Amino acid sequence: MTNNNSNQKQDNLLNIAKNVLPGGTLGNPAPKNLVIDKGLGSHIWDIAGNEYIDYLLGSGPMLLGHSNPEIVEAVKSQVEKGSTFFALNENAILLADEIVKAVPCADQVRFVSSGTEATFFALRAVRAFRKRDKILKFEGGYHGMHDYANMSLAPKKLIDLPKGLPDSPGIPESVIDEVLVAPFNDLEFTTQLIEKHHDGLAGVIVEPLQRVIQPIDGFLQGLRDITKHYDIPLIFDEIVTGFRLAYGGGQEYYGITPDLATYGKVIAGGHPLAAIAGKEYIMNHFNPNVVSPENAIMQVGTLSGNPVAAAAGLASLEILKEPNFYKDLFNKGERLQKALEDTFNELKPETPVKVPGEPPCFDLYFCDSEIINYRSTFNADKIKLLKFNSLLLERGIFKGDSKYYISSTLTENDIAQTINAFHEAVELLDK
Repeated sequence: MTNNNSNQKQDNLLNIAKNVLPGGTLGNPAPKNLVIDKGLGSHIWDIAGNEYIDYLLGSGPMLLGHSNPEIVEAVKSQVEKGSTFFALNENAILLADEIVKAVPCADQVRFVSSGTEATFFALRAVRAFRKRDKILKFEGGYHGMHDYANMSLAPKKLIDLPKGLPDSPGIPESVIDEVLVAPFNDLEFTTQLIEKHHDGLAGVIVEPLQRVIQPIDGFLQGLRDITKHYDIPLIFDEIVTGFRLAYGGGQEYYGITPDLATYGKVIAGGHPLAAIAGKEYIMNHFNPNVVSPENAIMQVGTLSGNPVAAAAGLASLEILKEPNFYKDLFNKGERLQKALEDTFNELKPETPVKVPGEPPCFDLYFCDSEIINYRSTFNADKIKLLKFNSLLLERGIFKGDSKYYISSTLTENDIAQTINAFHEAVELLDK
């Protein structure tokens, strides 16, 4: 329940934020007029006491819901023994062992603290391995916030590929020459690009599910085949798909094994921890005892392998191994994904929409083109999407600008309330 005091407190905090935080935000695309106070299961509450069903999930980490008792207990137990050591600890070792057992490409694991670090060091590892500089990525692919990742992540104009566009000021001009950009799901273009530049390529990085765009039949396999042919390392960015689409992540789900993969979000249960996992012959570059000094990568992080985050990760993975976990998760996602599309078809058949993605992670586009790559989303009506999201927020549905992340803790009542909110928002959309 809201009251005047709690509303005033939220307003006061938002006013402070405007003064001390650039833009009054943390830099993320979450709703900007709320201050979140707490979360439990599939629900969150703002400072004013308003309750929401959460489909943002902290941008994906809270697959198991907020304040999961097993994760909370594991974290409390570790905090009582110490928060960080900058040294080997049992939780980090056991979590790495569990990741190696789960992930097809993983011989070894190196921990970092964020997905941005993970993809940054994965790219550095393949450059060290291949002794080449150029990276191939896909237009619209999200790989964090470093310079290489911020090439053609969300370009505001479309130019001829494979040239990329920096997504931010402050990126050196030289980076443009080191990143080749291909259209996702276009195997012919990508193959020709690799054939032309294979001698200068250090590696290829791809989200197996690019944001919410599914790979078409044969694309990932063809990408694996052409990179293997030229001995070019293939990196799967599994920050989102890892342990979400299956226990073995996108590799297990799509049946394709890369050379390296990056992980975050789910593996730490809402705590700052990420990882690079991969084949030993590449991971050896993180080991100065195996490679020569000039080939050893310096990678040091104050909180890398943090024992509290690793404890949360171990507790999370134990839950994910429970029978029928993924079957139940997919069932919930499938029902909501279908309901979203069906609601528009029923109430606004004249409004073209697409709802691409996999059941644990999908989104809505206001367009009539098939969603196969970034360019097919470019002309989608973003203003209409923002209005639709705003109407949902008014009805207790909390999500970011893009993506519905599905929590395993969603209840039947949550699903019914969400579908009802879909209906009300669609009816009001053009008013």
